[in-house]
Amino acid sequence: MQRIRTATLADIPSIQSIAHRTWPVTFDKILSPDQITYMLEMMYGRETLAELIKAKQTIFLLGLDETQTPVGFAAYECRCKGKKNTKINKLYVLPSAQGLGVGRALCSEISLRALVAGDESLTLNVNKFNQPAMAFYQKAGFQVVAEETIPIGKGYLMEDFVMEKPLI
Repeated sequence: MQRIRTATLADIPSIQSIAHRTWPVTFDKILSPDQITYMLEMMYGRETLAELIKAKQTIFLLGLDETQTPVGFAAYECRCKGKKNTKINKLYVLPSAQGLGVGRALCSEISLRALVAGDESLTLNVNKFNQPAMAFYQKAGFQVVAEETIPIGKGYLMEDFVMEKPLI
């Protein structure tokens, strides 16, 4: 049984470690090594994570294994853009812990928190070439509702599907 808890500033090293151990495996056939390095620095720098956690608009959750060691994390925002929608901004599980229910537990916790906030749906972006993630989200009840190409600097793009799951 996994335990989920809200992350604090003290958990930034754990979040960074999970991201740096997960991204190269997840994106090695999709993104160049330079783009992976760039995005990790941009999205998971200490100051960037600290700002997000301090603002309390984006909530980070940690998925813990039976030894209470963080093996996954998610970040979400309720009432995203003033709508009755919770946006999952990040969800990563260590390759060694994938398939053990950590991602499902994180999604379930976010769903519960979204319902408590009065939201009616969950949305997320997923790299459209990341078939394992697409399959995971489809199994969890998400459906593709749009495509987005987002410039992120240095000529790099995020080529994503937008996926949605109704909660009510």
